[in-house]
Amino acid sequence: MYVPRHFAPTDENVRQLLHHHGAADLITVTEDGLQATLLPFVYDPEAGEHGSLIGHMARNNEQWTLPPERRAMVIVRGPDAYVTPTWYPSKAEHHRQVPTWNYITAHVHGDLLVHDDPVWVEDQVRRLTDKHEAGAATPWSVDDAPVPYIQGQLRAIVGVELSITRVEAKFKLSQNRSRADISGVVHGLRTRGQGQDDAMADAVHAHRTRRGDDAGEGGSGG
Repeated sequence: MYVPRHFAPTDENVRQLLHHHGAADLITVTEDGLQATLLPFVYDPEAGEHGSLIGHMARNNEQWTLPPERRAMVIVRGPDAYVTPTWYPSKAEHHRQVPTWNYITAHVHGDLLVHDDPVWVEDQVRRLTDKHEAGAATPWSVDDAPVPYIQGQLRAIVGVELSITRVEAKFKLSQNRSRADISGVVHGLRTRGQGQDDAMADAVHAHRTRRGDDAGEGGSGG
């Protein structure tokens, strides 16, 4: 991954992304070519040297049956949003600006493990459910459903675990802009309020203090 120094996140930034992301793309290279599935994962920082992403997929999904020819990758994403140069005060000064796209992403590399084990899978499902039901007025629990029904559902899925070996991450949040331009981006995103604009505005605002004399006048900076 190409990561200019302006957009390099801290280790804590990456940990928070892995803890709080929703679903992510599991990608493997097999003898049948590239395979990819969008899956919700739970990050377990205590599993292995660098932690693991644990999830499950449908038993009928052939990806888990095809051994990876090399390490697998999970692409984790945070918010992303289009940034128009009309939000930059500097645009009115010299017009040497172009649009760009802000985003948060991490390429998580590791060894893929398959868990065709109903006990392991049930534990993963409970952890995943607890994560996403937290904060609900009436959270749903696996125990709300009849045991035979849950057992049938568990037989229809297979556990997968990415044992992490390394993470490449990029937080492109206008850090290479002037302070005035960053303020313009935050204001513009909140005013537009489409899609993930509010989440992106929060992320840009949170990172605006991570600046120094190396801030420049960047372009698209993909």
